[in-house]
Amino acid sequence: MSKFDLYPAIDIRGGRCVRLLQGDYEKETVYGDSPAAMAEHFQKAGASWIHMVDLDGAREKQRINHAHIVEAARSLNVNIQAGGGIRSEEDVAYYLERGVGRVILGSVALHHPDFAKDMLSRYGGSRIAIGLDARDGRIAVNGWLETSDVTAVALGRKMVEYGAETFIFTDISKDGMMEGPNVKATAELARETGAEVIASGGVSRLEDVRELAARSGDGIAGAITGKAVYTGQLDLEEALQEVNRP
Repeated sequence: MSKFDLYPAIDIRGGRCVRLLQGDYEKETVYGDSPAAMAEHFQKAGASWIHMVDLDGAREKQRINHAHIVEAARSLNVNIQAGGGIRSEEDVAYYLERGVGRVILGSVALHHPDFAKDMLSRYGGSRIAIGLDARDGRIAVNGWLETSDVTAVALGRKMVEYGAETFIFTDISKDGMMEGPNVKATAELARETGAEVIASGGVSRLEDVRELAARSGDGIAGAITGKAVYTGQLDLEEALQEVNRP
């Protein structure tokens, strides 16, 4: 079996750990006041990667909660994957120079593909992930407030030509619904692009993690889980032991 990582997620809004239902800023639940403390909790559970997103940054198209992400990256012995509001090379360099292992380019990859190409060329596909958030197979942008006419597979293929090695694929219809991930679409994206794909959205049970991990040979390289960990529906420590088992 190929390597498969489980990424507990920390979404930051107003400096606090929150979850939004299907990206709706009006449907927010607060789960903690300190993103760094939550990251430390996840590290102690055995996580080797943590997925951190600046939700305010994604909405306002600029870094807002970056200090919390950098605090976690600098104070913990865990890999941080950061996204939200990353729109310039200054943003990319800010995170990578301060201990963040990988940054995620989302809407900007669709709107400014040459920028994504430049960042992939400059920093490499191992440090730049491309976030593909889709609704009915088409890319959603600007904090999921709009849906484009471009399919996730089409944009993925273009990004691979530019040097992308890792995609974070979110099926928005599944996000926060605790109904399981879209395994079929995730595997299809991996097969069609030849890149590693990290699944996001709907990963809520140990069985979901097992199902995705079983498809690692297809290119599914990991899964992001958020709400289920906070509500206790998914035991993070147990899930991490499962995927880290030799």
